[in-house]
Formats: sequence, C-alpha cells, structure tokens
Amino acid sequence: MKGARSLATCWTGAEKVLGIAAMEQSGPSTRTFSVKTASFQDAVRTLNTLQTNAGYLEQVKRQRGDPQTQLDAMKLYLARSGLQVEDLDQLNIIHVTGTKGKGSTCAFTERILRSYGLKTGFFSSPHLVQVRERIRINGQPISPELFTKHFWHLYHRLEETKDSSSCVSMPAYFRFLTLMAFHIFLQEKVDLAVVEVGIGGAYDCTNIIRKPVVCGISSLGIDHTSLLGDTVEAIAWQKGGIFKHGVPAFTVLQPDGPLAVLRDRAQQISCPLYLCPSLEALEEGGPPLTLGLEGEHQRSNAALALQLARCWLQQKGHQGLGELKMSRPSVLRQMPLAPVFQPTSHMRHGLRDTEWLGRTQTLRRGPLTWYLDGAHTVSSVQACVRWFRQALYRSQRPSRGREVRVLLFNSTGNRDSEALLKLLQPCQFDYAVFCPNLTEVSSASNADQQNFMVTLDQVLLRCLAHQQHWSHLDEEPAGPDLWSRTSPEQGDEPTSLLLASRPRHPHSTGSLVFSCISHALQWISQGRDPVFQPPSPPPSLLAHPVAGSGAGVLREAAAVHVLVTGSLHLVGGVLKLLDPSLSQ
Repeated sequence: MKGARSLATCWTGAEKVLGIAAMEQSGPSTRTFSVKTASFQDAVRTLNTLQTNAGYLEQVKRQRGDPQTQLDAMKLYLARSGLQVEDLDQLNIIHVTGTKGKGSTCAFTERILRSYGLKTGFFSSPHLVQVRERIRINGQPISPELFTKHFWHLYHRLEETKDSSSCVSMPAYFRFLTLMAFHIFLQEKVDLAVVEVGIGGAYDCTNIIRKPVVCGISSLGIDHTSLLGDTVEAIAWQKGGIFKHGVPAFTVLQPDGPLAVLRDRAQQISCPLYLCPSLEALEEGGPPLTLGLEGEHQRSNAALALQLARCWLQQKGHQGLGELKMSRPSVLRQMPLAPVFQPTSHMRHGLRDTEWLGRTQTLRRGPLTWYLDGAHTVSSVQACVRWFRQALYRSQRPSRGREVRVLLFNSTGNRDSEALLKLLQPCQFDYAVFCPNLTEVSSASNADQQNFMVTLDQVLLRCLAHQQHWSHLDEEPAGPDLWSRTSPEQGDEPTSLLLASRPRHPHSTGSLVFSCISHALQWISQGRDPVFQPPSPPPSLLAHPVAGSGAGVLREAAAVHVLVTGSLHLVGGVLKLLDPSLSQ
C-alpha cells in the first residue's frame, strides 16, 4: 500500500495517510449483531465472492459474438437451481432495457400496477445502500430474513449440483441475484414481475425470459462500449435483443439511426413495436400529470411506463385501461404510434407516488441542500444538469449571506470522466470534491458496499485523474455564457441549461480529493447537517490550504448546494450516510 500512502500528500495533503493504515490494521468489527443480522451479513459477504473480475469480463467480450453461449450457461444454472425457463412464464414479466431511464421507467411501471391492487415483484440493479434493494415485493426491498433464507437455499442447491468437470460451480454475482429473484418471485406468488436488464439485452442473463407480457426500451445512448459497441446503432441492436415473437414492445422517440435498428430487429422476429406518444399528448384534455420523480427527462420515462402498464393490463384482461383519444392508429417514422389515452386515476396516483432513490432526488437539511443523481453517461449528465439548473432557479434565495455550490463526483469503469466533467463545469461550482465509492476508509464491516473488482490504489488514482481533468477545464479560457439568460422575465425560467448568469469568482474552483465518502461529507457539511453528525473529523481534513479556507466559507454560507453525481454507487454511499434508516 505504499503507493497509495505516497499519493495522499500530492493530492491535497488533507489526509496525510488517507486512513490507509486504519484499513491495513482493521481487525474484526467490534459491532455486535443479532444472529439474524450476522447470518444476513454472512450471506452478503459470500455473495461478494462471486463478483465479476476483469478476467471474466474479458471472457464475456470474446464470447459476445455467440449469445447462445451466454444464455445457455444461464439456462443451465437455472436448471441446476431447480427451475426451467417455462416456469418463468408464470411471472407475467415486463422486461425493460435502455441506456438511461430504464430504472425510473421500471419504478413508474411497478408503482402504477401496484396502485391497481396487484402484488408486484421488481428486480433492478445496482443497489444503492443494501443489496436486498435489488429484489422488491410490492415496492419494498425483501427483508434480511427472506434474503438470507433464499440466498443459502440457492447457494447450497448450486453447490450440490455442480459438475466435477467444470471449474465454475457458481454463477457470477449478477447472475446469482437474477436466479434468486426468479425463485423469490415464484415463491411469493407475485401477480407480475418488472425485470430491468443488467447490461445490453441480447446477451444479458435476464434474457432467458422467453415469454414476457410486454417489453420496453427507454432512451438510448453510449455506455458499456467495450461490451455493447461504440455506436448508438450497435447498442440499439443489443437492446433490441429482448424483443420476442408476438410480444408487444414499446420505445420512446430515438434518433433516426438507432430507431431504424430497433424497427428492423422487431420486424425480423415479428415483434409488434410501437413508438410512445409524448406525455403531453396523454395529458391533453385533462389535468396535468404529477410525477414523483423530478426532472424534465422523467416525462419520457413516465410516458413509456404508462404504455407498458396499460398493455400489461390489457393483455391480462383487466378493466380500467383509460379512454382512447384517437380512434385511428397513426404512424411516425415508419412505426405505429402507441395508443393515446386518458390516464386513469390509478395511473395518475401511481405516477405521483413513485419513489426511486438516487435519481433526481433532493434532500434539504438546514442550510444544506443535497442534489443526488446517479447520472453516469453523457446524455444522463446533460439531463442532470438541466434538473440541477431548474432546482437552483426555483430555490429560495437567502436574504443575506453567500450561496456556495459544491460538486461531489466520481466516475468508474471505462467512462469518459473528462467529457462528463466538461458538462458540469459551466455550473460554476465553488468547490469540486472527488472521492472513491467507499463510505468509510475500511469497508470491512459494510459488506453491501464491498467491491472486489478494483483495488484501493486504482480507485484513488482515478480520483486524482478526475481532479486533474477538472483543473485543466478550470484553466481553459471562459467562452461566451451560452448556458444562461441575462435577464429572465419575472416568473419565467431561463431557457438555457443552467441558471441566470452569475459573476465568476476571480479565483479558480477549489478542488479536493478525499479517501472516502464520509470524509468528503464531513468537510462539505462542516457539522451543519442535522442528520449527518459523525464524530469530530480528523485534524488532517483541514491540513490543505483549500480545505482550511473552504471550511470557513462553508461554515459561514447562508446556503450550500451540493450536487452528487457521476456514479450510482457514489450516490448510494452518500445516501447511506445521510439517511441511516436505509441501512436498517
């Protein structure tokens, strides 16, 4: 760990040894657990040993030309677990993929159908705080007891049925959780299961589903290029792999290229694919729809969710589908438009009551306002900036005293963090803070947050790279302010991506790197968040000049606006600390 130790002072000097010694010396946790909690923690730690390593990812890349290799392996695991693919037909599945918004679309869809009194299952990824969030019954994460029971049952079953000639007896992390979700949903006798694809579609392990009731594809963009391809058209081909013969599918408006790919994919297998009308078309002639999730981009996700829910209800013979507004079907871009209908009261209540943590989420705590959004692609960060701009514009300005803006950022994998930071830079943050997705320096007592796919050295070096990218952006000459409107009219919102123009400070944005989320939050909050009250921070947190002077500014500010973005895992770690109830 000497390399990590030496990096500490060259970054900020804020934490002289970054707490690495604490990690090296950490022994067994002194916390006491009940037998049930310990059993759950043991299950999560065992699950973590199945995390995908770099070698496995390379194997997936080599095999991706033969999707049957991937899907046959998953079907074999399913059979070894005691199920056949035909058993999954009982789950009445809604299968959803996309690049951005697929999780929010699933959340809207699940909540709408739950408002009809149906018992719902919901499988999603990744988790924010606890792994059991990935498997939900009626909108609630399964209990630690239920997770533990099903984990060990499945784990032992797979151990008992392993082939002595095979070197791999257990499926990888995500595959295991997918199998576990199927078993739980069947045992709990859900009326339907909303299943979010992990990565892509064609090769994703959820794609052993052979007869979903309906499929959906949210907005497409560039992500996971090493697995899915480096063009939106290539990614669209992968996403369209979830289409099934005769099973209706819906998508939102996409650029012409990927939309044509989806259309061709659907036609090849006789899948009826429909383009969703805008939410405005569904609102016409009735009161506006209220969404439980903030941000203009959520309207597209809500429009897709309404079509998925209505189609599911129709396929299952339910009444109360909403009155059709158009008698004749119409076509746009050579694709039939989905029905334009009047949303029912159940649909309205479902959209209004949807909760999806870590996506355009706001927490107001005294002088601090936390803006949490797990955006991690170019298009989703653009949407995040628009939402942040609107939220700042609507926020109440303090009558006196300074407002301070802070960015807390991390990015993982092979994503272009420089491109993401460039989108965020015009927000004119006073401070940019970077840290790895570790809630504490030592994660030994926090199995849900453990990640064996990267080393501590790697994540710290990546944070340093983020800081260097930010510094280079900060040094570039400021171009014309295209993000703001100089004098918005009374009661009007700026039409640009940020807020009304604000003078730049004569100095560059201060940037800092911390070794964990907890230390970053301690510095940002300065003890002013009434919920997040950790022990006194180590004196080394203020050792660097930027950290020392910034602490005074943050303590005296009338309002502090903190945008947390770049990674869902970062947002999850922040939520874990800001809302302890999520860990219970």
